[in-house]
Amino acid sequence: MRCPYCGGLDTQVRDSRPTEDNTAIRRRRICPDCGGRFTTFERVQLRELMVLKRSGRRVPFDRDKLARSVDVALRKRPVDGERVERMLSGIVRQLESMGDSDITSETIGEMVMEGLKQLDDVAYVRFASVYRNFREAKDFEHALAELSQEGEVKGEVKGEGARDKPKAAPKTPPRGAE
Repeated sequence: MRCPYCGGLDTQVRDSRPTEDNTAIRRRRICPDCGGRFTTFERVQLRELMVLKRSGRRVPFDRDKLARSVDVALRKRPVDGERVERMLSGIVRQLESMGDSDITSETIGEMVMEGLKQLDDVAYVRFASVYRNFREAKDFEHALAELSQEGEVKGEVKGEGARDKPKAAPKTPPRGAE
């Protein structure tokens, strides 16, 4: 593994352990040339996926690029990194199990939007604004309306809607007022 600091080719593994969700191996490495320390991740790749872009180009699927775009949408949002990693791993597993090695960028975008919708509404709208190329304020209004409608449906199903506030306890009469 090449050192990201000095470019040395002879880096050494100091520590290896599985990630929290056991989908990758985390390796701590050190470069004997410059002393630089860095982390690498090793993941299973079932097949070589190719992304069919809207322009018609075919490019290799890049999990890191997907993670970066999700990170941009989640910037400064209170979402646990482990949940994000589980979402990304789930998307990659879905893509690999689709049976076709050519995946459209639209399919990936929709999967990411579904995942972000479960994680954080603000991140969902941020990602949607870039993915769907929002051009005016009404585009944001449509995305927010879509979220609101889904939230109401979820609330009715689970009984957790905004209108289902807990009922206040009955007031007890003051002592001696009987």
